[in-house]
Amino acid sequence: MAVDSTLSSPLSPPACEKDAKALHFIEETTRHADMVQEKVLAEILSRNAEVEYLKPFKLGGATGRETFKSKIPVITYEDLQPEIQRIANGDRSAILSAHPISEFLTSSGTSAGERKLMPTIQEELDRRQLLYSLLMPVMNLYVPGLDKGKGLYFLFVKSETKTPGGLLARPVLTSYYKSEHFKTRPYDPYMVYTSPNETILCADSFQSMYSQMLCGLIERQQVLRLGAVFASGLLRAIRFLQLHWQTLVNDIETGTLNQRIVDPSVRDCISKVLKPDQKLAEFIRNECSKENWEGIITRIWPNTKYLDVIVTGAMAQYIPTLDYYSGGLPLACTIFCHTSLGSAGLTRDSPPKLVDLVDVEVGKEYELVITTYAGLYRYRVGDILRVTGFHNSAPQFHFVRRKNVLLSIDSDKTDEAELQAAVQNASQLLCEFNTSVVEYTSYADTKTIPGHYVIYWELLVKDSADSPTKEVLNQCCLAMEESLNSVYRQGRVADNSIGPLEIRVVRNGTFEELMDYAISRGASINQYKVPRCVNFTPIVELLDSRVVSAHFSPALPHWTPERRR
Repeated sequence: MAVDSTLSSPLSPPACEKDAKALHFIEETTRHADMVQEKVLAEILSRNAEVEYLKPFKLGGATGRETFKSKIPVITYEDLQPEIQRIANGDRSAILSAHPISEFLTSSGTSAGERKLMPTIQEELDRRQLLYSLLMPVMNLYVPGLDKGKGLYFLFVKSETKTPGGLLARPVLTSYYKSEHFKTRPYDPYMVYTSPNETILCADSFQSMYSQMLCGLIERQQVLRLGAVFASGLLRAIRFLQLHWQTLVNDIETGTLNQRIVDPSVRDCISKVLKPDQKLAEFIRNECSKENWEGIITRIWPNTKYLDVIVTGAMAQYIPTLDYYSGGLPLACTIFCHTSLGSAGLTRDSPPKLVDLVDVEVGKEYELVITTYAGLYRYRVGDILRVTGFHNSAPQFHFVRRKNVLLSIDSDKTDEAELQAAVQNASQLLCEFNTSVVEYTSYADTKTIPGHYVIYWELLVKDSADSPTKEVLNQCCLAMEESLNSVYRQGRVADNSIGPLEIRVVRNGTFEELMDYAISRGASINQYKVPRCVNFTPIVELLDSRVVSAHFSPALPHWTPERRR
């Protein structure tokens, strides 16, 4: 979490002694950031001195930073994959960590089409809980009175699998929500949610969303902040309300829960809060039946002070839509989601040069490198961060993007190689029509909810009398989706967080026009390459003005929870 530099002069005093302790911890840690980093690294190396991975590097028990940097290479997931696979297959020896690996946290980045497996140990839940506990004390400085109401957060668990060796593999937030740290958390007036635990832990996405929305509507006057993990998730909740408000109104009016909600624990907890309320039902009916949904968030939840969502990186594309639905409420991005905790360094330039955390420069971009208690040593995360300032000696970061990612709608990440392979696979369907894809580019369309991938194709049709049919081009969309990674396909099938892929066929010569436009803006004709992803509005408008036909995936791609080999 980046702490705002103005915290040295807080807008209001800490809300309570507990907040004061949390803020003191932040101050002490950030004031002595370099010392804390060195201490954490020494502790990791001391406890893991005898693990198999470190032995070949002959550290000899040394825990100093310079020795560590001189002997341990900077690595990627692929470098560590053999060791991770051994652990996944059931090897319980001290391969990476002296402490037993308790489970794997699945990252949204992929390797060979599967989510990456990040090892974790039991005690890291305590560290994660500590970080979460620092959020509200900071927010309370700027938004007083958050203990006088509740938060409407749309939180969900995702599918989990077991490795061949019996370890759970699941996303980091799913791990947290299913832990006792979350389920039996002590009462905190600043962290009260409208959603009962049972609605969050319900594995069925429809039942979970429906029940959380219903509770949020029932307690609309108490809601002081709305949130989801990502901006896309909050917009998906608004879209859900657009589609299902009539059923929700009926439940509130009659005091009976929709029969599609079959989870016994959800029905039981909802029955405790759902009572007939004709006045509330009429209010929601009046608001939701209006054609104009601008400001719908503050119309339904009038006491909302801010939206708590991640709007950095690829999520920044959703800011205008959030502003539309919220009437311009402040956006708070209180969490940087990553699956591991430990000591951090950063790389920049090529070849990469490691820079210690406190030695970064404002305005420059860096890739995060971490060393963790669970056994990642000088691991390149792939997150690109920009330094925006310092709080004491600790840098503040703005998340810029995932390295090499072209397209992202939700937690999916598609890079150039994967997109090219998907285009190649789909274009095979055109061969019998003697047609080929001359050029292509892509665009993440977030104007729809949920957002979807748009792929622009320029085709070479050698026989216009036997050109590909609309049905064939629709199948090309599906073929592309089948070629994309499991995170994308889960978003399409299970999470409903990504809409059907669209191929827009553009007229011949469009990509030459695109090159001419780029050159007119100063690009070198000798160095010009077709961009495989576009987001500059004039370029998107140029492409859209040349579209001759649009096609959508006619079905869902194949997806089942990953079976770990």
